[in-house]
Amino acid sequence: MPLLPLAVAALLALAPASAPAEAAPPAAPPAAAPAPAAAGYQGHGAASVSPELLARFAPRPIAPDLSRAVQAMLDVRAPGLGIPTRDGRRLFFGWRVTGVPQIWRLDGPDRFPVQLTGGEDATTLAALTPDGKTLVVQRDRKGEENPGLYLLSAEGGPLRLVQHRPGVQTVATHVSDDGRWLYYRANDRRPDAYAVYRHDLAGGTTELLVEEPGLWSVADSRLDGRLLLTKATGALSSEWFEWSPATRALTPLFGQGEQVEYQASYGAAEGELLVVTNKLGEHRRLYRWRAGQLAPVTPELGWSVEEAAIDRARRRILYTVNQAGSTRVAALDARTFKPLALPRLPPADHVLAGAASDDGRFQVLGVDTGTAPQASWVLDWKTGKLARWVVPSAPEVDTRRFARAELTSYPARDGTPIPAFVRRPAACPGGPCPVVVEFHGGPEAQTLAGFSARAQLYVDAGFVFVQPNVRGSDGYGKSWLQADDGARRLAIITDIEDAATWARRAFAVEGAAPRVGITGGSYGGYSALVGMTMFAGAYDAGASVVGIANLVTFLENTAPYRRILRTTEYGDPVKDREALVKLSPTSYVDRVRAPLLVQQGASDPRVPVGEAVQIHDALAARGVPVELVIFADEGHGAQKRENQVLMIGRTIEFFRRHLAPGGAVGAPR
Repeated sequence: MPLLPLAVAALLALAPASAPAEAAPPAAPPAAAPAPAAAGYQGHGAASVSPELLARFAPRPIAPDLSRAVQAMLDVRAPGLGIPTRDGRRLFFGWRVTGVPQIWRLDGPDRFPVQLTGGEDATTLAALTPDGKTLVVQRDRKGEENPGLYLLSAEGGPLRLVQHRPGVQTVATHVSDDGRWLYYRANDRRPDAYAVYRHDLAGGTTELLVEEPGLWSVADSRLDGRLLLTKATGALSSEWFEWSPATRALTPLFGQGEQVEYQASYGAAEGELLVVTNKLGEHRRLYRWRAGQLAPVTPELGWSVEEAAIDRARRRILYTVNQAGSTRVAALDARTFKPLALPRLPPADHVLAGAASDDGRFQVLGVDTGTAPQASWVLDWKTGKLARWVVPSAPEVDTRRFARAELTSYPARDGTPIPAFVRRPAACPGGPCPVVVEFHGGPEAQTLAGFSARAQLYVDAGFVFVQPNVRGSDGYGKSWLQADDGARRLAIITDIEDAATWARRAFAVEGAAPRVGITGGSYGGYSALVGMTMFAGAYDAGASVVGIANLVTFLENTAPYRRILRTTEYGDPVKDREALVKLSPTSYVDRVRAPLLVQQGASDPRVPVGEAVQIHDALAARGVPVELVIFADEGHGAQKRENQVLMIGRTIEFFRRHLAPGGAVGAPR
């Protein structure tokens, strides 16, 4: 069971061993009159808007100097961590070097990689069969997030179709330890639920295993055919079951009737599960579950265990810990739970655990030093040797000059310190540097330290680049994470405005305050719209990417399989309608005066394109300077390189035009 790398950050100023201190709730945002859903906005995807509208708001070219600067930074990159074979002679991984994600193979450390997939569609590696001969491949089209499932020989050649249907998500979830079965989920029976299927890799036949309503997925399996299944019940919560091949029945294990976060896999011993949860404390820990009881495996660290995985041989457990803006990895013996020594790695902001080979001998580790793209190393547990397999690329760029992320905090109006990472230009001639504040997505995600070529683009353009982790972000404990659930968001949404107030003071020069812009993608795009509407005047310009404009219409039109996950985070569109309206940017469009850029993918199933259209039309009707860009061949963000250049470049171009003191700043240096 490969451990997917999840780098996280935490605030040094907060007491790590306890929950955030109680404080009086900040002032709620001003009241807003209920706003009806936008007329004519229904559904999601490219079919929900006309070809004429797509043509009208198609992206235009950006300035050549800016395009070259963005292109150069997109060449500063590293492949994914990858999956090693049992003999340690090959590594399969994903890479965007062609302009879209594709799959590659290395036949040894520092060897020239072999490209295995190609074309215009994003293609990702889901799994490798235990014998190392077959790759399980996912392929999506135009960012629709309706991927198909394929098989590919490790030697290359054409893809072999398992299932790829229009409007259907077909997602690989697990390959059995004996290599016989590929398990996958699909919403082909109903759009708001995942059924579970079992595909015979040798015979090519497929069998339906679980079809009852729910967002089901296979997490792990035993050699006798038993399955560990999870059913998502919310944005983070889940229920867990065991499926028996003899009775074909589901036995509840834990999570039933709760709203608790769990990750789980089978342990080394019979009747044992390894569970990561924050149920019993403020932070996630790794527990041993047996007969309904949780016993801690990792100590109370004051930081969260983010991920844990056991190899197929059930010999070793690797887990990662979020520690003060860094990611640390540790290893345990899977039977005794005694710590295992890992080799010394270069000093790094993040050390990540990737996949292990089928027999557990070879383990992939990722290293992000903060000064160069992530490098992939492979540890041979038998010999203790550590070899670097993948060298990241940075053509014509000296990454040592990049601005390092500094961990700081700003005060919310109730006194709570809000963590933020800051990157600064070396100098800003002629006055204070303009500031761009970027809010992350999720909202359960987290901004982290580490290397970022994209952040450097803003620094090179002359901006101080600030990335807060407002309340509701992951990485600071359960209380912080849940602080914005449902109507609670009304009490802490002011963290967005407080960032602007602090930035004008913190980055002033000789009493002159800088101009401040706001941006972000997904929930970060929603945050940008909130900053420009609800808190109009706090920011001088805003740029939203795939942002929510109206929480009611968003919940009504997002893809059905996502609605249950989002209502637990934002609220129910019927029961919590009043709060959702108060939290919707469209309720405050009459306050907006500053310029706004809105960018959106037409195929987006998460945040429908109608969200972008309605905020644009509402502001344009009031004479507010608003720009709308719709990418006809993208979904929730940009996958294709040419669209990434336009999306990133257009945002920087917009801020250069509206934030520079006395006019536009120069081209990125």
